[in-house]
Amino acid sequence: MNQETLNLIVENIKKAKNSEFYTKHFAGIEPDDIKTYEDFLKLPFTDKENLRDAYPLGLCAVPEDEIVRIHSSSGTTGTPVIIPYTKKDVEDWAIMFKRCYETAGITQSDRIHITPGYGLWTAGIGFQLGAELLGAMAIPMGPGNTDKQLQMMIDLKSTVLTATSSYALLLAEEIAKRGIGDKIHLKKGVIGSERWGEKMRKRIADELGVELYDIYGLTEIYGPGIGISCKHECGMHMWTDYLYYEIIDPKTGELVPEGEVGELVITTLQKEGAPLIRYRTHDLTKAIGGTCECGMDYPRIATLIGRSDDMIKVKGTIIYPGKVDEVLSAIEGVSSEYQILIDHLNGKDILSLYFETPINSDEYSALEKQVVRTFKEKIGITAKVLAVPVGDLPRSEKKTTRIFDNRY
Repeated sequence: MNQETLNLIVENIKKAKNSEFYTKHFAGIEPDDIKTYEDFLKLPFTDKENLRDAYPLGLCAVPEDEIVRIHSSSGTTGTPVIIPYTKKDVEDWAIMFKRCYETAGITQSDRIHITPGYGLWTAGIGFQLGAELLGAMAIPMGPGNTDKQLQMMIDLKSTVLTATSSYALLLAEEIAKRGIGDKIHLKKGVIGSERWGEKMRKRIADELGVELYDIYGLTEIYGPGIGISCKHECGMHMWTDYLYYEIIDPKTGELVPEGEVGELVITTLQKEGAPLIRYRTHDLTKAIGGTCECGMDYPRIATLIGRSDDMIKVKGTIIYPGKVDEVLSAIEGVSSEYQILIDHLNGKDILSLYFETPINSDEYSALEKQVVRTFKEKIGITAKVLAVPVGDLPRSEKKTTRIFDNRY
């Protein structure tokens, strides 16, 4: 951390302490006492549970008449987190998003087909903000109604698809099924909001015939657009003029060495409405050193491999969805989609794994045995494995749930 970044953080802490939340969370901490990087590392982390306790507007660090926008987490797992935005916050977010599009080689001439949701969720409107600042044509479809999506995609000659990986896959499969690939003009896909494996990425890219770019963000830190991959596909560049990030051991909270997987922690540098200090995202990634071939100075993190709070424990073994992706992607004949069910029967945990495959059904048995062996070898658990045809498992217009724990 250089002195300029530290100065920005100190000023941000001063702003944050105007909020009801940080007045309490940083009680006894004086911003001007933070003079070194070591002082910064002594600051307590902020977690989503803390933000829920600040509901509805305890995070607001400016007079409420300066707030021009409210966004929120879904609240599906508890009290929603409300994030207030000032006019400058919205403008800064648009600048970052425009930079994402430019990094992906998207220009004013493109037509950007926006399928993520609108409303309190940050996704759809974030993609639109960046498109409008870029000067490209925004086509704000939102999720669902696949028939209309494809019709508009054809009629308006959309060149860029923005979507979750789950919905991008659904659209790719529908285009192939309907035989309309020759009517589609897509050249690029900007995909975000959920972790996705390499096999899924290849299916989407091949079936749509597009270049794919990973975009990163979360509601608490503006929304999508705070980082993106470039054409060299070697991690995601993070916009460190707007945020500072650390990667920590999720258990100890200590920094991990470069190249080691840990949890991403973000401190905002410019945010006015709801500044956040050392916010634990629970997203698992690693820092990538060196200079990217694209020449940008912005540092990189690896594509997300999962979440520290997504891990499940079965028969004493810790399992991350990202590891399951990695194991299945290495097995020839296994497609990108899978589903895991965990049950507790007769005093024992039972893990059932369903996976899609394009091979003939008379070859299922041999492939299932191979998956059982590899899963046991790489994950450490014997699973009940069942192969199913491609398209049998559920598809989603938003994020796909792949692991269902029925034990509780």
